[in-house]
Amino acid sequence: MDKAVDRHRETGDRGTGDTSGHSASDREGRVTFVLACICAALAYGIAWVFPAHTRLTFAIGAIVSVLPFARKAFAKARTGSPFSIETLVTIAVIGALPIDAGAEAVVVVALFSLGELLEGFAAARARSGLTALAKLLPATAIIERDGMRVEVPVVTLTVGTTVLVAGGDRIPADGTIVNGRSDLNEAAITGESRPVAKSAGDPVFAGSINGDGTLGIAVTRDASNSVVARIAKLVEEAQESTAPTARFIDRFSAYYTPIAIATAGLIALLPPLVAGGDWAVWLYRALTVLLIACPCALVLSTPAAIATGIATAARHGILIKSGAALEALAGIRVAAFDKTGTITMGHPVVTDVLGDVLPLAAALETGLAHPVARAIVAEATKRSVTVPAASGVIIRQGEGVEGTVGTSRVELLSPRATAALGGARAASIQELEEEGKTVAVLVVDNVVRGYIACRDEPREDAIPSIRALAALGIRTLMLSGDNQRTASAVAKPLGMEAFGELMPAEKLDRINRLKAEQPILMVGDGVNDAPALASATLGLAMGGGTDVAIETADVGLLKDRLSGIPDAIRLARKTRQTIIINIVIAIGLKLAFLVLAVLGLTNLWTAILADTGATILVTGNALLLFWTFQPTPAIQVADRRD
Repeated sequence: MDKAVDRHRETGDRGTGDTSGHSASDREGRVTFVLACICAALAYGIAWVFPAHTRLTFAIGAIVSVLPFARKAFAKARTGSPFSIETLVTIAVIGALPIDAGAEAVVVVALFSLGELLEGFAAARARSGLTALAKLLPATAIIERDGMRVEVPVVTLTVGTTVLVAGGDRIPADGTIVNGRSDLNEAAITGESRPVAKSAGDPVFAGSINGDGTLGIAVTRDASNSVVARIAKLVEEAQESTAPTARFIDRFSAYYTPIAIATAGLIALLPPLVAGGDWAVWLYRALTVLLIACPCALVLSTPAAIATGIATAARHGILIKSGAALEALAGIRVAAFDKTGTITMGHPVVTDVLGDVLPLAAALETGLAHPVARAIVAEATKRSVTVPAASGVIIRQGEGVEGTVGTSRVELLSPRATAALGGARAASIQELEEEGKTVAVLVVDNVVRGYIACRDEPREDAIPSIRALAALGIRTLMLSGDNQRTASAVAKPLGMEAFGELMPAEKLDRINRLKAEQPILMVGDGVNDAPALASATLGLAMGGGTDVAIETADVGLLKDRLSGIPDAIRLARKTRQTIIINIVIAIGLKLAFLVLAVLGLTNLWTAILADTGATILVTGNALLLFWTFQPTPAIQVADRRD
């Protein structure tokens, strides 16, 4: 990806670059295919004009067209892989010439090169998501220098430089907004379909599209370390990694290919030697078996699906670090969640208000940094409440806060601190506390006026996401350091098991015990869950596109929504299903045509067509992941208490 980004930058044009996805091997594949087609066409043309030289013409055409594959076979043999696919094709083509099957041999090479070309196309299509990421990075940025606006290359931006981004332009580098506000389209980076409101102090990602506002952004990372570049690098590394199934097939092929050659040799020798069969007939059948035995489709069946699955996940804001992680994700049976910042929003919100207490409570809490204070002020703002001024505000450690509003002495205290006033330990307050809520009682001139309850509430998509996991047959549970009452209060409405009061070592111990029974996924925000993420079968970090989501776990969600978890598991299972179907197609076609070849019911042409056809089928089936997988739409929840 870094090379792709570099090529993009070197063009100097916004949104342009070398995004064709054609590598040197792709070009070589096209050249080989064209050469084979020319050889076949010339051989048939010359044979038609000069029929007396038919045998020689087809022999020359077959030898010339198979040379690229013979060269590859020789190179692989020198590096310790003598039984390659190219070796099988070369032996079959050369062996066809003495039995006057040159006409078929030249077509075999053309069809085989077509299969190789299609295989390269499948790999290029799986990589296309990476080259598309390169287009997200503009080549230039606008900065102010000596009071003048100057256009400079993005690659020259350094940390701390302030760039100016007009409405409709792409953000040139990761940074923090220093002035202005706007709605940003981050869909290409995080998968979030809705514009995200951003203002001073908020982080932004390179490649995001600015809305209508003009922004000043302080660069926090240079171009090579941007979120886009790092995501692409991780996806590329993941696609190049070898999944367990692919490793097994590679080991299987190492034994399968020499066995196929030996089997073809026995078919060519035994019937003529033992039963007096015709040498030409059985040599022809042996060569047909050899071509059918080419394990192209089998070898491609897993990596094509893995590469496509990982690229599809990245397109939807799900970073899967390796093929092994993708396969393991498909087998998950238990999902353990951290509570704060993962299941919940990570900060308290006002859930209940009794009495006309919000204006006075907000007056006392304005300007204070405590999370409950911020929740009360935010609720007052949300309800458009007029907040009076407070003076002489004092924090009473362990009890609450007090001050003067107008001529009244106002206190916002814990129920325990107001017990002496009576009425503050009402049954309703006890019920709220049993639900894990923090209650603050408002007292005006020593008279209780009412109370406000706050709690770190579950995310809006928590209920449908947990239900989606249950529908996938996955048991969900919450591991929390909070007291058991609070953990249970949050987990029960979601249908989850809750384990509270867990120290970090106890959380790890529980993860390890569950892991010994079934594959377990640990889901956390990635900030303080690193040990648990590392200990589980798989770790999944929710970080909203932060460094942690990209670097910490086996799987990272760039969109900060719980719905990404069932999406990731559905995609992993769909990929596993694709792999199984591909293997069945590859082996099934081979077995069927092997039987036909031994019985003499097929020939060299149909043999290579079977191999090419199987390759087309497995690559096409893998690419279906691109077009058929749909993530869960953004969840709109009218009432969290439903």
